Amino acid sequence: MSDSIALLLTDSARLLRRRFDARARRLGVSRAQWQVLFALSRNEGINQAGLADALDVETITVGRMVDRLAEAGLVERRADPADRRAWRLHLTSAAHPLLADLRPVVDGVVAETLAGFDAAETEMLSALLARVRSNLAGRCDIGDAPEPTETSPRLRAAGDR
Repeated sequence: MSDSIALLLTDSARLLRRRFDARARRLGVSRAQWQVLFALSRNEGINQAGLADALDVETITVGRMVDRLAEAGLVERRADPADRRAWRLHLTSAAHPLLADLRPVVDGVVAETLAGFDAAETEMLSALLARVRSNLAGRCDIGDAPEPTETSPRLRAAGDR
């Protein structure tokens, strides 16, 4: 049962990403770019390390995405007044209309995703997924994984070689 829940969650997330990518591509924006723009709209003035943490990606990855968005005139780096080595990220005025254009895309994909759900089911799903996210929000270190036992099928198969 638990593996089927994990598969349903990951497959649903993959399909949701694919659907959004197809729709946003018509506006010339990738999902990754939209995520950066959306995160910046909620955290104007954040630094790249903070943005990387918020998006759960490496700082270098965010740096490349921000470079592309800056070249497109959607994001700008401003000097951090408290740390001359750091930069703060801000949306440009050109980014706001694009975010407004993306809102119907997001709303449409969500409406498709929740087709056939009534308001109570939608609210319950939202609450349950919020609990799942809360349960998983802590970083999982390799030390958190259980040690394999000698009865592990993988270890038995490896020992047979």
